[in-house]
Parts: sequence; C-alpha cells; structure tokens
Amino acid sequence: MAPLLLQLAVLCVALAAAALILISMVAFITATNVPLLHQHEEEKFFLNAKGQKETLPSIWDSPTKQLSVVVPSYNEEKRLPVMMDEALGYLEKRQKQDPSFTYEVIVVDDGSKDQTSKVAFKYCQKYGSDKVRVITLVKNRGKGGAIRMGVFSSRGKKILMADADGATKFPDVEKLEKGLNDLQPWPDQMAIACGSRAHLEKESIAQRSYFRTLLMYGFHFLVWFLCVKGIRDTQCGFKLLTREAASRTFSSLHIERWAFDVELLYIAQFFKIPIAEIAVNWTEIEGSKLIPFWSWLQMGKDLLFIRLRYLTGAWRLEQTRKVN
Repeated sequence: MAPLLLQLAVLCVALAAAALILISMVAFITATNVPLLHQHEEEKFFLNAKGQKETLPSIWDSPTKQLSVVVPSYNEEKRLPVMMDEALGYLEKRQKQDPSFTYEVIVVDDGSKDQTSKVAFKYCQKYGSDKVRVITLVKNRGKGGAIRMGVFSSRGKKILMADADGATKFPDVEKLEKGLNDLQPWPDQMAIACGSRAHLEKESIAQRSYFRTLLMYGFHFLVWFLCVKGIRDTQCGFKLLTREAASRTFSSLHIERWAFDVELLYIAQFFKIPIAEIAVNWTEIEGSKLIPFWSWLQMGKDLLFIRLRYLTGAWRLEQTRKVN
C-alpha cells in the first residue's frame, strides 16, 4: 500500500511540474513586448471647445498643471455626469480658494458604443478645453490601455486615476495627496498613493454571496503570492502618481485590461517606488462592467502569466524607458 501511495505522490508531483513547465512555455511564447503607444491618427488630437482639432501633449513634456485627472470611460453616458459634476465642482472650488492651483480632467472614451464622448464634450464646452479634454479611442483597448493613453497625454505634476462611476468620493484626493507627501523624500521624484477599500472588507463580505467572497479571497491570495506584497487593495480605481512615477510605470506596462493595476504595482515595487495605501470613502455603484466569475477567472490567468513572463524573462523591466 505504502509503495503505491508513494508512486501516486511522485506521479502527482511530476504531473504538476509538467503542467507548470507547459504553462510557463505558453506564457513565454505568447508574451508580447511592451506595447508602444500606438495611436490611430484620430487619437493624436482632441477637440477644443470650438470643435477644432489640437495636438495632444506628451508626458515627456514639462508639466504645466498641478493635477491631471484621467477618467477611463466605456459606455458611461449615464454614470459619467454624476462623477464629472462632483469632480469639477470640487476642482473649481479649490481653484477659487487657491488661484495657484491648476488642473485638467482627461476623459478617455475607450471605444464606447454609446454617447460617452458627446456627454464628456459638453463639459469641455462648459469649462473650456484647457480644463476638460476628451480623447476618443478608435477601438476598445481595456481600462489599463485607456488610462495609459490618458496618462501619456497629461500635463500634470501629479496624475490621478479616477473611475467614471464616481464610486470614490472625489474630495478624498486630498487624502491621497497627504499620503504622497508623507512618503517624501521621493526617490527620483517617484511616489504612488493608492486609494484603498480594505477597511470596508468586513461590511462587503456581509453583503456578498459565499461564492463571491471565496473568489475575492482567492484573488487577494494570488495577488500576494504571485505579484504584489504589502498592498491589501490593488484594484481600487483611485490612485495618485507623481509624473515621474507615472511615466516610469506606464511605459513598462503590458496588461491593458482589468489586471493592469497589479502589474502597475508590481513594476513600481521592482523600481522601489514608495507606495502608500490610503483608506477612501467608497460606495458600490450599479452598472459595473465586471462579470463576477469570468472576469475573476481572466484576472487570475493574467496574474499567473504576469509572474511567469517576468520569471522566464519574456518580459523585462528596464531602468529607463521612453515611449515616443
């Protein structure tokens, strides 16, 4: 009996090793290089308030604003106005209190099939294209790809990622700014402050099914085990980066869909960029694009492939990288 059990154990280990080698080979073979910032001709311009084309700036230019807010939007014609009203109301009030404060909001329409761009452009007409700009992508790239496009067209010293659903209270940007400042001195002017919903976990568990709770814990374990240590909530869409941190991390980013946050923080930890995790006010908003089981399955696959591709050398991180 004992020899049989031993043989079965050896067989299981051999099969697991073979499966890991096979998956690693698939990850390596299917890996792509860091995608260059490919822009269709229409994506190199934005429309000013008069409807005239103007060339988008580059993150490699010197900053001319204190804060850039990048809002990825896919079929968000209904949810976007609430978020924009809150954000612009806060930003305008702050500018009146402190005239030296300057900002821009960049809405990136990620190939929407609805009227997202038209809804966003109304804010450009109201506030002017120096404050609100709309980038309309020719085809859907995914949330990470849309944010990347917005980041590379930003003018701010600090760049805030903010979801179009307005789930995070926008004034909490001040909490992220404080968290960022507390990390000083910043190495090479790089630092990141991540909004976090980890403090709301117990409450969310009480409202979720056991299956969704199991998926959540499984995802958190994979993030910790494979990619990012020390950050409890990698997926909150409210993150503040210094311009230097944004250019360093996003120019090395491969993942363009939901798991991009994890790779972004993996890259940041590789470059030893200091990261603060800051509790924010967050409310679940109806209309999420995530399909619980399949989205989590896709993200789980992405996490495994992120780790294997860096481990096998299919993906490499360079100390300096500039995207033209």
